Amino acid sequence: MDAPSQDEPLIPPGPRIADRFRGFLPVVIDVETGGFNKDTDALLEIAAVFLRVEEDGTLVQDDALTLHVEPFEGANIEQAALDFTGIQPFSPLRGAVPEREALTTLFRAVRQALRQSDCNRAVLVGHNAHFDHGFMQAAAQRQDLKRNPFHPFSSFDTVTLAGLAYGQTVLARACQAAGIAFDSRAAHSALYDAQKTAELFCAIVNRWHGALGWPPAQIRD
Repeated sequence: MDAPSQDEPLIPPGPRIADRFRGFLPVVIDVETGGFNKDTDALLEIAAVFLRVEEDGTLVQDDALTLHVEPFEGANIEQAALDFTGIQPFSPLRGAVPEREALTTLFRAVRQALRQSDCNRAVLVGHNAHFDHGFMQAAAQRQDLKRNPFHPFSSFDTVTLAGLAYGQTVLARACQAAGIAFDSRAAHSALYDAQKTAELFCAIVNRWHGALGWPPAQIRD
């Protein structure tokens, strides 16, 4: 993500994502891991998809970032998890970087997005968001990173939102219900899953926007 020039206004005119989410910036995150335990299992891939608001108020995907991560020292890796994702954690072809470097790169990009959008905190958007949020928070604590731009406990969960909007909770089926193409052969790549989660999140927000308008009418006594 390129920094704005000195002559470029930091906040462009028109609808602002900061106004849509109470000063929070939703950032879609998907992680691939070596198991289900955030404290002991390796973090192997991180993908982030940033969002923006168009002139008509429509929420759309913006830039994306993907990082391959070296297992931290002493990390547990379950073979069943590798069979599921197809990741070869020690292959030099992955171009993996140490966990601290991966998180530093991601957090730097998120902080830049916060400045550009005039938001004050990032909120993780994920499919089963507690899983991705838990691994991200555990890794940040493990690496003693103090400037974590993500809210420490709030998140947007597309499982819940898709269950409400479409009656589906599995990502592939929720996407199909929303009219979003989904290739099961490409699934379980962090970037692909993050992009599809972002597309689903935008579809739900835009559906609400189209049906009820934004901002919502004031609630009266």
